[in-house]
Amino acid sequence: MTDVEETTATLPLARKCPFSPPPEYERLRRESPISRVGLPSGQTAWALTRLEDIREMLSSPHFSSDRQNPSFPLMVARQIRREDKPFRPSLIAMDPPEHSQARRDVVGEFTVKRMKALQPRIQQIVDEHLDALLAGPKPADLVQALSLPVPSLVICELLGVPYSDHEFFQARSSKMLSREVSAEERMAAFEQLENYLDELVTKKEANATEDDLLGRQILKQRETGEADHGELVGLAFLLLIAGHETTANMISLGTVTLLENPDQLAKIKADPGKTLAAIEELLRVFTIAETATSRFATADVEIGGTLIRAGEGVVGLSNAGNHDPDGFENPDTFDIDRGARHHVAFGFGVHQCLGQNLARLELQIVFDTLFRRMPGIRIAVPVDELPFKHDSTIYGLHALPVTW
Repeated sequence: MTDVEETTATLPLARKCPFSPPPEYERLRRESPISRVGLPSGQTAWALTRLEDIREMLSSPHFSSDRQNPSFPLMVARQIRREDKPFRPSLIAMDPPEHSQARRDVVGEFTVKRMKALQPRIQQIVDEHLDALLAGPKPADLVQALSLPVPSLVICELLGVPYSDHEFFQARSSKMLSREVSAEERMAAFEQLENYLDELVTKKEANATEDDLLGRQILKQRETGEADHGELVGLAFLLLIAGHETTANMISLGTVTLLENPDQLAKIKADPGKTLAAIEELLRVFTIAETATSRFATADVEIGGTLIRAGEGVVGLSNAGNHDPDGFENPDTFDIDRGARHHVAFGFGVHQCLGQNLARLELQIVFDTLFRRMPGIRIAVPVDELPFKHDSTIYGLHALPVTW
């Protein structure tokens, strides 16, 4: 067991190659797979780069997700809330046993069976947006025409959020996820979106129905006599942002990757049954929310032979773990036949992504439909000119000009 004290340079987060993790991750994994690093927030934390260590940390009961604790490692400067605005933790910021109960209350909304029931509506949404895309001018921005509106509309209908407000909440979520805005701007965007959802939940509480997820949660709380307005606002906040930002970016990144790997795309066209395998590989390759696996230790605990003391932050670099050669042979090769289901792009352990079944379904419908209806689609500019999101805590593309 080792007990390392020294701190290395600031953790690198920018991807010099848009399809690979920062090259420094490989050096860290080879030379110091569990090392102390400085974070952009000014904190120091342990960085984990091996898949096995990340999975061990995420499955340990001795690490907390409480984002309001000063020990929690952040990638941006901490946002300070006003004293009259108490923090409402969402699922992602809870620990057991509170997290366990809150997750049980909503997990039924994301079962495979319920997702299958949504399939016809998602297909309709995709077809409608492709109809509009094909009828419009060339080139077109796939982000605005398909990648962003499809998951936004799906999550709005699922939650019961008016899609007519999508420009409002997308603008706020973009600011919250940006690493280039001030803490004050980020907090202002956070509070504006929180206030919006607070008012929305209040309206639904006055007229709750079974027509959407929030309404069903309100009715369920009434049945149990455990109404919690703040918990519902936190749930709506988490699902609204996670439900459109992550999937939208994966649609864009996946489209670019498949077009840049025509041999892999040909396999999907020949056998649509391979689409889900391709999605797992795309999730592994990009790991767009890699620092969502950050935690802090609540007790002295050993991970991978290294002692991590109570109160120390840990950043599970899941993008590094998903490119660990001990976990994936030739990890920098895009191979849809590798069988990559043990990746940690959706996290691991009790906080594994609640909406992963929905994300997989949306991606499957989009890719199958896009390449069937637009067999001649191609990127309208050189790939190295595409505006990748090196400035955001969720990786993706700001725009994707395509033609056909």
